[in-house]
Amino acid sequence: MLARNRGTVGFVEPSKKPPTGSNWLHEIKHDGFRIMALRDADGVRLITRNGNDFTRRFPLAAAAVDALPVQSCLIDGEAIVTDDNGLAVFELIRRARHGAQAVLCSFDLLELDGVDLRRLPLEQRKDRLARLLRKPPDGIVLNAHYEGDGAKVFREACKLGCEGIASKRRGSHYRSGRSTAWVKVKNPAAPAVRREAEEDWGR
Repeated sequence: MLARNRGTVGFVEPSKKPPTGSNWLHEIKHDGFRIMALRDADGVRLITRNGNDFTRRFPLAAAAVDALPVQSCLIDGEAIVTDDNGLAVFELIRRARHGAQAVLCSFDLLELDGVDLRRLPLEQRKDRLARLLRKPPDGIVLNAHYEGDGAKVFREACKLGCEGIASKRRGSHYRSGRSTAWVKVKNPAAPAVRREAEEDWGR
């Protein structure tokens, strides 16, 4: 069984260098709360990057994880609330009253039915996650990934107003902490970038 203490599970902190070459998979980076969704014999917990339990705050997402046809799982994703255009808006999820609308946008599967998957190649983990979410219950979705030119994916993400993209090296294992296998490129016009700049200024 995969140990689930914060030191073991952790959150990967991507580097800030842009991706190069064709050996990458690219995902849209949505503006929400990074979540580790845990499901085991004790039930479901939705844990934030800072270790806060948001299970009650996001009941739809929690119920969706509970409804998956597994005994246990550990899913890495982003809890989001979207506007009328389908764009994830942090100000919506930031307000507790919108928590019931939050869905888990899932992009990695770290454990399944007691088997630690973190040492599997990225593509295999994503394949297992896609199979698990082939017919997902309301409250959880699969975050699609794209192959090819990362710069093009980034441009399209910016046009949509998304936070940016996360690029992940093919064949990479899941690691906590900073990793050269994960590259995050942010849309400079996204609210998340302005918000982080304001937070840094206020320190």
